[in-house]
Amino acid sequence: MPPAHIVSHNPATVHAPAGGYSMGLELKQHRRLLFVSGQVPEASDGAVPEGFEAQCEQAWRNVIEVLAAAGLGVGNLVKVTTFLTDRKQVVPNRTIRRAMLGEHQPALTVVIVETVDSKWLLEIEAIAAE
Repeated sequence: MPPAHIVSHNPATVHAPAGGYSMGLELKQHRRLLFVSGQVPEASDGAVPEGFEAQCEQAWRNVIEVLAAAGLGVGNLVKVTTFLTDRKQVVPNRTIRRAMLGEHQPALTVVIVETVDSKWLLEIEAIAAE
């Protein structure tokens, strides 16, 4: 559950979100912002898992570790941008994102790109607030 000062806005005059995000997220007040650089699916030992699902879970674990290092959690996320390398990854990405975020629905953008390292099938960057 997001903190009370983070309010989701999904107006009926705009199409409904296509799964697990908010059209707008308002920060009524905040003490600090955390900008999470793009997290790739690489473990601390440099290992890159095989397959999209395993890579997506690793990238999310990395995001969560950066949040935790700042004393924050997924409920503090206000904006997430996910860079995928294939449109076929949209549905499994959504499923894994929902599992990682639970009921929390930050503002979201998903973009299809080519990654810097061809081993990486995605990258996730985020903004969190407290």
